[in-house]
Amino acid sequence: MNSYSENKALPERIALVGPTAASKTAVSIALAKRLPIELISADSMQVYRHMDIGTAKPTVEEQAAAVFHLIDVVNPNEPWTLSDFQREGAAKCDEITARNHTPLIVGGTGLYSRALTQDLRIPVTPPNPELRERWQKICDEAGTASLYAEVVKIDPEAAARIHVNDAKRLIRVLEVYECQGRTISDLHAENRSEAEHYNVALFGLNYANRDLLYDRINERVDLMIQQGFLEEVERLLGMGYGPDLNPMQSLGYRHLTSVITGDDTLSEAVDLRKRDTRHFARRQLIWFRADPRIQWVEMEGLSTEDAADVILGAIAK
Repeated sequence: MNSYSENKALPERIALVGPTAASKTAVSIALAKRLPIELISADSMQVYRHMDIGTAKPTVEEQAAAVFHLIDVVNPNEPWTLSDFQREGAAKCDEITARNHTPLIVGGTGLYSRALTQDLRIPVTPPNPELRERWQKICDEAGTASLYAEVVKIDPEAAARIHVNDAKRLIRVLEVYECQGRTISDLHAENRSEAEHYNVALFGLNYANRDLLYDRINERVDLMIQQGFLEEVERLLGMGYGPDLNPMQSLGYRHLTSVITGDDTLSEAVDLRKRDTRHFARRQLIWFRADPRIQWVEMEGLSTEDAADVILGAIAK
């Protein structure tokens, strides 16, 4: 087993990314037992309070095994943006560094991890209520598929990352294009090429055998149901967090809301959640594969401790 030597300087920041269900949290905790690190969650859903099971938020036991940041930050009806994450995440990185620890940025939200691993200058396009209202009206009349079709025409790269039912993100892509005359993907690409990179070591967890990853996804969804995910959604709705809120439109939450409203059976919703999560994992991999900085760790046959060994060995080089 590799061990960390205090004589060996760590990178300024470390990041661990990859698709959902790839054991990122478990490997991060294994690293935290052997490195002077603190974890920053780069997951766009784990920032929301009361949304625990469906976001695969670290458990109480897991949070006791390592120091986590940017979990349970806002309520589901409160605004939270990439800019908010970048600002709060950068502040946490500074705090962690001041304690002579190293930030480990861990999660599957691509822009979140990128926001803390390079000097990402987020393209600023102020909200345009008139455009949003127009596109929302089209969505209400023709469905989200109509928005998705428009996004495919102007920005197929963004369409590959966004679920066909994610009306808010689809409208944002269309809004940016109309306001800027350029696609949001082009703006992000320009940002990537010009941004200053931190001294960071990036690692990605992967399953080359996709069937193994998909089996893990299916098992995770089943476990969430056993842990009380349906009851969690019922509780959120009972607290007044309506189904139209963006977090409630996310993977799993929208599926189980349809069970509560009687539109789907539990079995149908679970099957749809599994399918959509597999599609989401593919989009995550497409995103992360585009970053040449990432050193990939193939997880097939590896325990979490084994994966930590691989990462420690790479850091020590």
